[in-house]
Amino acid sequence: MITFLSGGTGTPKLLRGMQKVMDRHEISVIVNTAEDIWISGNHISPDLDTVMYLFSGILNTDTWWGVRNDTFTTHEETARLGLDEFIAIGDRDRAVHIARGDMLRNGMRLTNITTLLCERYGVRETVLPMTDTEVTTQVRTDLGLIHFQDYWIRAKGQIGISEVVRSYREPPVATPEALAAIEASEAVVIGPSNPITSILPILMCDGIKQALRNKPVVTVSPFIGNAPISGPAGALMTAAGFEPSSIGTYNCYDGLTDIFIQDIRDSVEVSHSARFDTLMVNEEKSIALAQEVLRLLSTC
Repeated sequence: MITFLSGGTGTPKLLRGMQKVMDRHEISVIVNTAEDIWISGNHISPDLDTVMYLFSGILNTDTWWGVRNDTFTTHEETARLGLDEFIAIGDRDRAVHIARGDMLRNGMRLTNITTLLCERYGVRETVLPMTDTEVTTQVRTDLGLIHFQDYWIRAKGQIGISEVVRSYREPPVATPEALAAIEASEAVVIGPSNPITSILPILMCDGIKQALRNKPVVTVSPFIGNAPISGPAGALMTAAGFEPSSIGTYNCYDGLTDIFIQDIRDSVEVSHSARFDTLMVNEEKSIALAQEVLRLLSTC
């Protein structure tokens, strides 16, 4: 089994290829939940849902969020009624948020909720939240601290940020299921997700770093030069005190990486890195990179 650490865009593109070249029951994914948010009384866990929708075959891979061919009738009506839904939520996607919110209010663990939802969507892989307690990524702006979703979706990343802050009522602890998945794995892959908002929240969960130090770890850089392949990783890396590049990504992970992969076009040099085409613009590219990752793991 291989365990992946994932956010909501870069790593799912790699997982798209992995599910074609691996036994799908041998894939486990520990997913960031620090971007979760309650909207209109319902619980959105965007990264968990992206991974679940990918594995169930219904993900909108044009946007890498939401359900393919979804409708937005409820969202449009809530806007007409004056609700501030700054995230466009599809009707089928909303049903998942309603179900999850109801189960959370009834005291269920997020891990158990995720397992139940995955079963109902026919997912064969193991999908796990990083923790069962609430963690929120906020960014400091001239307006004060705001939720990451307010920065990236409402403000479209167009406001300056000076700091990234993780908020929680109790320090996050990795779930027993997440630690067991790592323990049962031959290796761990840190995918090309945003280091600051997707991967570091997972690594900060008590138990995760300790578990990773006992396993071969492959990291795939989300940068080509000083620009991320997608998303706001550059500004967030700078705000968190890291160089927005592959070397910054390597340093961000605090010596956990055994094999580092960067793009063939990357002008930044990371010593002893492997270089492949990491720009997964289609399924064929995802499969090709997945095969290279597996080949590297076979040498560990």
